[in-house]
Amino acid sequence: MPVLSIIACGMLEDELAYVLSGDRELAQLILVENSEHFGLQRKLKSLGCLPALIPLDRLSEILIREHNQSLPAILKPLCHFNFIKKIRSKLEKQHKPKVTVVANMLKRGLHADVEMVRVEVYKKIMEMSLFSDRILIFYGTCGHSLSNLEKDFQTLGCQLYFLKDENGEIVEDCISAALGGNDAYARALVNGEGAGTFYLTPMWASNWEEKPKNNAILSSDFDKKYLKLYGRAAKINTGLSYEPDFDKNVRDFARFFNLKIVELHGSKKIAEQSYQNAKKFP
Repeated sequence: MPVLSIIACGMLEDELAYVLSGDRELAQLILVENSEHFGLQRKLKSLGCLPALIPLDRLSEILIREHNQSLPAILKPLCHFNFIKKIRSKLEKQHKPKVTVVANMLKRGLHADVEMVRVEVYKKIMEMSLFSDRILIFYGTCGHSLSNLEKDFQTLGCQLYFLKDENGEIVEDCISAALGGNDAYARALVNGEGAGTFYLTPMWASNWEEKPKNNAILSSDFDKKYLKLYGRAAKINTGLSYEPDFDKNVRDFARFFNLKIVELHGSKKIAEQSYQNAKKFP
């Protein structure tokens, strides 16, 4: 059965919970067991979705074993030959096998350093490509730290998919994804809504004061040099309500930095369509 892996930014936890909980056609859903899986696991459970928890270093062995167990017994000794792989592919197309999804949540604190984002995402792509047919990068380009992924992994042998807007462009970041794409993000800036505005999704609002320092989503330099220059805090309503204190968190953030609150309509469309495109095996 095909395996779709997802390498996800912690700030897009709500969007990932939404698309995964709404997919009732999966063969199985696996969360990589690490220090970051708890929030997504809790939200999925509240939505009636109970994924398996498996450490990353065991996944390759488990999924390869399951893959081989699904082969007809007579073909198992020959499973490494190319013509057997072709036969298996034809059988799978005829029976339209369901997909296994493996979701790996990465630290929210990576936002504080674009080089950390690049290093960690590249590392996880290499590790998860060992057992994946496709990998969906549930990130934007993040300050261009991930803008060369397609080029850098073009010979990987495991196809990469991305969060793309209606123009086929990879979104700039999680705010662009929440607003509906890069054009919507640009319009917000040009229309005056973005000038001096700090954008808050539910996950941003619930984590801006996060401790310890090595997992903080705002660096101390950013706090000191830039947020004092902002005039507004934009509350982005995507229709997802997995963070119950969104309103309070936005008010606390705005009060702390002396910002005026404005509200913007968001969208789940990019997360949903990008997931469905990645999961659409022939």
